[in-house]
Amino acid sequence: MKKKILFLIMLMMLWFIGHIAVIVIDGLNDELGYADAAVVLGNKVELNGEPSVRLKNRLDKAVELYEKKYFKYIIVSGGIGKEGYDEAKVMKDYLVGMGIPGDSIIVDSKGNNTFMTAKNSKEIMTKSDFSSVMVISQFYHITRCKLAFRRVGFEKVYAGHSSFFQIKDIYSLIREFFGYYKYLFMKI
Repeated sequence: MKKKILFLIMLMMLWFIGHIAVIVIDGLNDELGYADAAVVLGNKVELNGEPSVRLKNRLDKAVELYEKKYFKYIIVSGGIGKEGYDEAKVMKDYLVGMGIPGDSIIVDSKGNNTFMTAKNSKEIMTKSDFSSVMVISQFYHITRCKLAFRRVGFEKVYAGHSSFFQIKDIYSLIREFFGYYKYLFMKI
């Protein structure tokens, strides 16, 4: 009996480690393609109203890919953070400051989580007759983002990751393991 339990534990650990490896490899290998729009997922806004370093790096990636003409529109998606700022509006202001035309930026202030961002983006893009999307986030978040966007009906989902890394990304990888399966099995 002990051997069966030990074998089961080892099997679960291998599954966990293997899935984490897939998340890292998938997230670090950008899947670039020409899309109707990019979606930059929100993150913390500092107390002074500026995007956090993590969020700036996501936005900088969007600027880089926009300038390379991978997409014509950028949807910035986020909610109202505990700091009291509308992440999406702060993101738009940052992008405009970086030279992106305001009429190329679509604001989604109700993207309180990854799934809501995917759902809201689908509604926005359907109204504009857009069908392909590029998600931009941290490397560890890409796999779950692509899953969420496919679950709400996108067939063509490309991805680009921010080049910002922190030690807390290890915790985020663990969280993403569980988040992925939550999104895989949740009812839509």
